[in-house]
Amino acid sequence: MPEPPSRVWLWVVIAGGAFFVFFLAIFTLVYVSVRSGEKTEYEGKGGKIGVVDIDGIIVDAEATVRDLKKFAEDDDIKAIILHLDTPGGGAAASEEIAREVRLIRGEKKKRVVASIATVGASGGYYIASAADKIFSDQASVVGSIGVIAEWVNYGELLRWARLKQVIIKAGEFKDTGDPSRDLTPAERDYLQGMIDDMHGQFIRSVAEGRKMKVEDVRQIANGKVWTGEQALALHLVDQIGGLQEALHDTAAAAGIKEEPSVVKPEREKRSLLDLLLGDASDLVPNPTRLMQQNVGFYYMWQLKAR
Repeated sequence: MPEPPSRVWLWVVIAGGAFFVFFLAIFTLVYVSVRSGEKTEYEGKGGKIGVVDIDGIIVDAEATVRDLKKFAEDDDIKAIILHLDTPGGGAAASEEIAREVRLIRGEKKKRVVASIATVGASGGYYIASAADKIFSDQASVVGSIGVIAEWVNYGELLRWARLKQVIIKAGEFKDTGDPSRDLTPAERDYLQGMIDDMHGQFIRSVAEGRKMKVEDVRQIANGKVWTGEQALALHLVDQIGGLQEALHDTAAAAGIKEEPSVVKPEREKRSLLDLLLGDASDLVPNPTRLMQQNVGFYYMWQLKAR
């Protein structure tokens, strides 16, 4: 005899609830293990050196600037190392981090050193150039002093689908970059002017940080990248070596005679309650926010396959 519909729905609800609780429990365990498993301090007998990791595409400067400020205000931290493994990212975000590095060096008189791992290009190099000294491995990818803005033009696709973009605007350049049509000559000149201005800012920043002539930097500011060994010859880095070499050199420069203690920013831990209350926006990014973050001008190196 078949069960009444009400009882069937009850079992569906119970099964669904059990599955949700199980999924949430597994998700929480994985999340906590990832976020809290990272060591925050490596004990040595000497003074402390703060290490700030900058990994992946630079989209937002807030967390990195916060970490830098914290280390700058801590008198127990004798120096800071930026451990870079990034192709760059947003122009404004990269500049904001570099500006904070310059403030720490100028106002706090605290040494800041950059250590480039696999990649320290474009916005990553922009940040590194603000440091007192730059280390890179021989095979690191370094440089890419340039600016890029790009998007996909899907106008032909719209016409194929018999769709038409409708825009109502006030201001000639309000819809510049509309992906449903080609740029007008005036729009192209307008955007190129902005990119040229950002490029000039990049060149001047590198020249100032590396104590080079602006014209000398301009000659190599064509978007190319170099190996760490090539970059050393171009005066874009100061010494070949990895993070350990950077640590020992920085410790000596900061007057630390014994093996330094290495301190990393503490990572925020989340609880199950946080997840249930919705405080996990960084785990499940908002698609709209991702789209907003990918529109703009970038100090970013891209190796494209054709």
